[in-house]
Amino acid sequence: MNKFSKVSYEQYAAAVGGDIDLRAEYEAIKLPKRATSGSAGYDFFAPCDIFLSPKEDIKIPTGIRVQLDEDKLLACFPRSGLGFKYRIGLNNTVGIVDCDYFYSDNEGHIYCKLYNGGDQEVFIEKGSAFMQGIILQYFRTADDDSDGVRNGGFGSTG
Repeated sequence: MNKFSKVSYEQYAAAVGGDIDLRAEYEAIKLPKRATSGSAGYDFFAPCDIFLSPKEDIKIPTGIRVQLDEDKLLACFPRSGLGFKYRIGLNNTVGIVDCDYFYSDNEGHIYCKLYNGGDQEVFIEKGSAFMQGIILQYFRTADDDSDGVRNGGFGSTG
């Protein structure tokens, strides 16, 4: 079953860091949602205000995880309006969340790294859609014999 949920408060607070109480911010995190019945992508909403200067990037802990069927992945893209108007993109171009990431020590916490490739400052208000995820099916070859076990995100499998 494909399903979005929040990571635990402890995981979110550890990811954000600092000594401040983040409970109100955590409670306000909205689960990804499609905007229309014809939308392919599930909008991710900013867990806090995001400010990006030109040529700057920022790593954002979304507070979200996704449980996927074993033949599915979540592909993450910037919102097309942010890319078109301001040249905001994902630093790794497309984020891939594998189905086994859900079981990692960090609870499958989805992060994104936004990059401002434009020439003007950009402000994304808390609660605004800033990224979209599309659940896709993938296939294996007949001779696939992979047996590694994932524990972590970016670069965790070598």
